[in-house]
Amino acid sequence: MGIISIEQADRLYWLGRYTERVYTTIRLYSKRYDIMLDKGEDSYDEFCRELDIPNIYKSADDFRTAYAFSAEDPNSIYSNLIRAYDNAIELRDMIGSEALSYIQLAIYGMNRARQSEAPLVEMQKINDNILAFWGITDDMMDDEKSRNTIKVGKRVERIDLYGRLKLSEKEMRREVHRLLGRIDKCCLDYNKEALRNVSAVVESDNIDYYRVVQEIERILE
Repeated sequence: MGIISIEQADRLYWLGRYTERVYTTIRLYSKRYDIMLDKGEDSYDEFCRELDIPNIYKSADDFRTAYAFSAEDPNSIYSNLIRAYDNAIELRDMIGSEALSYIQLAIYGMNRARQSEAPLVEMQKINDNILAFWGITDDMMDDEKSRNTIKVGKRVERIDLYGRLKLSEKEMRREVHRLLGRIDKCCLDYNKEALRNVSAVVESDNIDYYRVVQEIERILE
């Protein structure tokens, strides 16, 4: 593998972040889908607050459709999948056509889910394609730093989302430890102070989740 450019490193990182964002938000959306059917407005408003996205939706029905499938909503699952695809296209020579094909299959799956009477079934298949994408890049990409840059993106996004959702301290510490073990093996020039701060916060007795999110978002400053 030749020298990895700054642009390629950035795209690898964001490919990891966007695929993780799609994967995790599909899981969250699926868990809350039935709750939203029962509880309506209060439930989707809570969902938006947890993820720190603007509540631009007119109703629970509008949220279920727009948040999942709207190309105009920058926070939608579909929009984040398209961003992953845009990065994957530019990285085709690095990640390989087979890996790219799984992102394409995920987009086809979103289009099927949009038209389906059982969208959650189709959306589970999308996550299966994301898992297959991660697996094939890990198996087929020869350059270790490139592989690790995708994985660092995944971990950063997961820590960000877990911090916003205030998931268990055990899960948060596990993800931070995984990031610490990999970030020096990637091709990113990262903010070491921000990473030290994240590590210190998660090792405290009561994790300040807001601080975790603040610091992890500074990781590439």
